[in-house]
Formats: sequence, C-alpha cells, structure tokens
Amino acid sequence: MAQQTRLIGLSLGADICWPLCFEQIVQKLDLAIPYEGDTVGIKVDRVTIEPFDLRQPCRYDLVIDRLTHWYHTSREWIKKAVLMDDLYVFNNPWSVQSMEKQTSYCAMMRLGFPIPETWLVPPKEYDPKEDLQTTLERYARLFDLGKVGEKLGYPMFMKPYDGGGWKGVSRIDNEAALRTAYEQSGKYVMHLQRSVENWDVFVRCVGIGPQTHLIKYDPSAPLHDRYTMATDFVGAADEETLSRTTLTINSFFGWDFNSCEALLQGGTWYPIDFANPCPDSQVTSLHFHFPWLVISKIRWAIFCAVTRRSMRRNLDWEPYYDVARSERSFPEKLEAYAAIAHQRFQTERFQEFCTRHLGHLDEVAWEFFGTEAAKDAVRKKVQALFPAHEVDEFTNLFFERIQKWRETAKA
Repeated sequence: MAQQTRLIGLSLGADICWPLCFEQIVQKLDLAIPYEGDTVGIKVDRVTIEPFDLRQPCRYDLVIDRLTHWYHTSREWIKKAVLMDDLYVFNNPWSVQSMEKQTSYCAMMRLGFPIPETWLVPPKEYDPKEDLQTTLERYARLFDLGKVGEKLGYPMFMKPYDGGGWKGVSRIDNEAALRTAYEQSGKYVMHLQRSVENWDVFVRCVGIGPQTHLIKYDPSAPLHDRYTMATDFVGAADEETLSRTTLTINSFFGWDFNSCEALLQGGTWYPIDFANPCPDSQVTSLHFHFPWLVISKIRWAIFCAVTRRSMRRNLDWEPYYDVARSERSFPEKLEAYAAIAHQRFQTERFQEFCTRHLGHLDEVAWEFFGTEAAKDAVRKKVQALFPAHEVDEFTNLFFERIQKWRETAKA
C-alpha cells in the first residue's frame, strides 16, 4: 500500500478568515484515507501568481478558486490546468467568466422557474469605439423608457445585467424615478425587473457540491446583521424546494459553490439572484453560518481530491431541456432537475465517503471553532474591514455568534 498525498490549492484574493480555518482544520484531521489500495493524505497550499509555461505540469489535485471571475492571469492558469492537467476546480472557469444575471435568468426561465418579469435596456452612455456611431445610427431604435416601465409595472429594480454585491442597484417606484436612475446609469447595461412585493421570507441558499444551507436574509439590516441567525423559518417542503432549486442552478452551470436568493410570496418561491459563483465567504457577514461554510468546503474538497473527481469541462444542458419540454408539472420537473444534479454531484458516493472517512470532521471543527486560533482568524478579518476602535467589539460579536453555532451543533 503506497503513501500518496493530494494537494489542495487555495487561489485567493482578499480572503483571510476562511482559508486560515480551512488550513488548520485539515491539518488537525491528520487524514490517512485508504483508497484504491493506497493511503491518501491531504495537504493545503496557497496558489501564487507568476509567469507560467503552458506545458508545465500542475502540482495541484484540486483548487478552490476565488479569483477567476475578475483576475485574468489566474483564470488563464486555471483554464490551462483543467485542459492539460485534469485539475479539478471550484468552479468551471468557462462558466464563471461568462455567466451573469442575464444568462442565468434566461436559462431558468427556459426551465420553467417563476423568474419575475425582466427587461434589458441599452446603456445610456458608450465608450467611444470605431464604427459605434455608424452602428447606432443604422440600427439603434429610439425607445420611450416610460412605456417600457408601464409595460413592466412598478415598483421595479434597476440593476446591472452582470453585476453583484448590490452595485448599481436602485428601487424604482414611478416613471420619474426610472428616468432619473437611467440618466445616472452611465455605461451600465441594465436590467429592469419587477419587484416581488409584500414577500414573506427572503432566503439565501448556499450550495457546496450536493450540500445546501438555508439562511434567512434581511436586506434592510446593517451588513453584519443581514445573514440572520434564525432557524426553522421554513417548513420541510419549502426547504426541499429551495435545495432542489440551488442544486439545479449549480449543476446546470457547473458551479460547485454558489448562493441563490429567493423570495416567498403567496406560497411561491421566486428566484431573484442566483449567479453568485464567488459567494460571500467572510465571517464578518456569515458569522453564525461561517463554520458550516468552512466544514462543507472541506468535505467537498477532500472528496473531490481523494477520488480524483473528473472535471466536467463543457456544459451539457440538453438533459435539463428534455425535462423542460415534457408535460410534467413544475414541481415534477424540479424533482427531475434535482435528480440530474444529484447524479452529477455524485451525492450518494459523496455521502458514503464522508461517513466512512470524515466521521470525525464535525468534532474536530467544533473543537477548533472554540479556540483562540479561530478567534484570531476572526480578528484578522475584522482588522481588514473595520476601524481600529471597533475591532475588539466586532471580533467579540462574531466570535460569540460562532459559539452560538457551537451550542446549537452540540445540542
């Protein structure tokens, strides 16, 4: 029986807290997993940015990527490693760099999801480019923005078709507000989306591989309180619907790690934002939910690295479209979509692997999140975001919320 080591790479930007926790918990696990006649250990390393030969071998078995959605050098290195070295990466780099609200809305509309009525409007301003004026003069049609708003209906939200993090988002209550927001929108290509009013619950569902986690979200709260600590805020049927929705979206686009927002109104869940393949992972916003995120990343990363899970290099959407074309009701279609997702995520094999080889992970993580090392990881992130006079206050707040998670987990 040979000794082997699988190397997990962390491709990071401004991330501080979760990599520190991830690394220390994996080290404490001290894994020696029997697999196909060998004994497999796990090491974690941080991916550096430097010149690379397109033919140089990749030393990583798996990379958790937090850069390719905006940093081109890392994106091209990862694409090279997937194509030439069979690297497995969270998430599919070709999907991440091209997926935005526009694509994800259209795809999920095609699958029958109740996406609110949405329009795309041309930008107010343009970067000067050769042939731009000729193109606009020949083909751009003057339009009455007020009539677009009338057809769509108020209130609505204006938001960039490819944006995130609430950047450029504004609520529009009437035609005057619509015209003002459009005048100020600059070079953004904007969506106008009818608002879901008088909703009962706002949920973010985080998906990591086949694992999902519901968080009640309060968009009106300060940033550090938007992810609430509420539990049992939806019933089992709603939880299953949201889990299936998240798994469908993630498997459709090749995303191992993504979060989906949905609003409950009148018994129907309306997905409103679900192209977040580099979702918030910071303790300063997740706090109570932060340990679940770290533990779930560890589970999925180790499973994929040890089993050398194959990267799905292209996106096969036809099985979903076959279901969409059928005469089934939408709940029946959603169940069928989720079945495809479970097949693609190898859910049964994953669960069996975790039971067999990672049974001590929960206990190791539970103990770690009560240590000074965990609190130090929290402090480092707080120091990066908060003014000096608030560091102690918010470090203690977030660490106390993690201890609340430990109490809940123990119970």
